[in-house]
Amino acid sequence: QVQLVESGGGLVQPGGSLRLSCAASGSIFRISAMAWYRQAPGAQREYVALITRGGSTGYADSVKGRFTISRDNAKNTVYLQMNSLKPEDTAVYLCKVVVAGTDYWGQGTQVTVSS
Repeated sequence: QVQLVESGGGLVQPGGSLRLSCAASGSIFRISAMAWYRQAPGAQREYVALITRGGSTGYADSVKGRFTISRDNAKNTVYLQMNSLKPEDTAVYLCKVVVAGTDYWGQGTQVTVSS
């Protein structure tokens, strides 16, 4: 089993920044892709960003230029630096890791952007 623990969420004003972390532990042999998704109330879960083991990244159009995904393979941790936050970024942010072809999800961390 793989356990994921997210942290770093909270309440921030529009234009502010937050940094999310997601640490993986458990039966980890080799994590391939790591990603962030988000889910707003009443909405479907949506892709935010992804990073491969080699460091290649991808972003949803809605966050491109504002969010940066990174990872520390030694710590089995993925980060999401979120800048210039907007009210529409409000959601529960969940991390996903892929281990031996299986997806594992964290419980999520709440991000609220409001004045």
